[in-house]
Amino acid sequence: MQLVSLAQAGHAVTNDLLNADVDFENLLPPAMEGLDVFLAKKKPMPKSEPDQNGSAPVPSAPATSWFSSSKSAKKVSLTSVTSIVDGLKKLYIQKLKPLEVAYHFNDFVSPLLANSDFDAKPMVMLLGQYSTGKTTFIKHLLKTSYPGAHIGPEPTTDRFVVVMNGPDERSIPGNTIAVQADMPFSGLTTFGTAFLSKFECSQMPHPLLEHITLVDTPGVLSGEKQRTQRSYDFTGVTSWFAAKCDLILLLFDPHKLDISDEFKRVIASLRGHDDKIRVVLNKADQVDTQQLMRVYGALMWSLGKVLNTPEVARVYIGSFNDKPMNEAATGPLGKELFEKEQDDLLTDLKNIPKKACDRRINEFVKRARAAKIHAYIIGHLRKEMPAMIGKAKTQQRLIDELENEFGKVQREFHLPAGDFPNVEHFREVLGGYSFDRFEKLKPKMIQDVDDMLGYDIPELLKNFRNPYD
Repeated sequence: MQLVSLAQAGHAVTNDLLNADVDFENLLPPAMEGLDVFLAKKKPMPKSEPDQNGSAPVPSAPATSWFSSSKSAKKVSLTSVTSIVDGLKKLYIQKLKPLEVAYHFNDFVSPLLANSDFDAKPMVMLLGQYSTGKTTFIKHLLKTSYPGAHIGPEPTTDRFVVVMNGPDERSIPGNTIAVQADMPFSGLTTFGTAFLSKFECSQMPHPLLEHITLVDTPGVLSGEKQRTQRSYDFTGVTSWFAAKCDLILLLFDPHKLDISDEFKRVIASLRGHDDKIRVVLNKADQVDTQQLMRVYGALMWSLGKVLNTPEVARVYIGSFNDKPMNEAATGPLGKELFEKEQDDLLTDLKNIPKKACDRRINEFVKRARAAKIHAYIIGHLRKEMPAMIGKAKTQQRLIDELENEFGKVQREFHLPAGDFPNVEHFREVLGGYSFDRFEKLKPKMIQDVDDMLGYDIPELLKNFRNPYD
């Protein structure tokens, strides 16, 4: 409505028009031909009656009443947001994005967000070593195969495939999908053409895909195959998807419980997304009950060594394919257990769209905290640089002693140690920068982000949440 009003008032319609300095208070509502007549037919205007104060209300045009509600005494401005997601978009552009741009957050941690990142459907990513049943799992969920799916005992899926809802069945190449403004994959261009040639989008009309998007990944390599390096940063891509996803399923096969070096690096890259991870022991009907008990114990032991947490990960046991269950191996008890586990996992998947808004807020707050800590680190490194002589030597010393510098920042600003980025990755990216060109710490920007976390987001939730719904 605002855009229509601005266009009719003679403003040029651009992407930044709504954020421009426009006098919304004196802006006329949009003129729509036939609207008044239509509303008059549908809902006749009540006769002029005295209100509570005894005076007759001033008749207003129906079009004008779209901008202000007679129920509320408080006047709502035209710039007010219409939903939580719109509110987050606005807060990001006004308060968080300036901080990210000033301190190069996109080079160190995560690319800048676009509107499509906020509007995207919730995503579920499947990870696992080759032939653990990732593509079969997606086929089992959809009850049909998606375009471009290949299933076999050898490593068959050689690319990242995003399975989305679409008007017809087709595969779209990675380079095309990464430049589409309405798709949330523009950040993947940072991984280069070598990755984009191994990335594709598979579209098909499906009721499940109207609510969630599925991400099928290449099998993680093991043994000798690891020595042949991939042409792109596999761990980096996984980490990028992990930040965008609402659920990450780690699939294991009872006959392949060893966690390879590459898989260990992939699981390590999921640090900070522990609440999204679910472990699935697939193809469990291929072993009998006694073997399954031993396999489950071995899997928990292996995961304990890799995840480095005292808490136990939730493991779903089942056989997620369209074949009838092998009751000769599992027995009646095994069949009942698998059915209960499958129901639990499907319930978890069904709840994703309901929780999508909460997760988006959660990810936004997590990103804001990470950007704030990043700004503190960059500001500290800039402050440590000398004014004139010995810049190169000081910079090298700061890079070598980066862990100690993190400790100084943590103590100075009383920050939690667990929120700091990975030292090795940070050191690697710092090598391409000149510290004396970094921005000094700007308390005003930090204060804006603190205000956003402390006041704006709670206010947004209060305005758009009804506790009695």
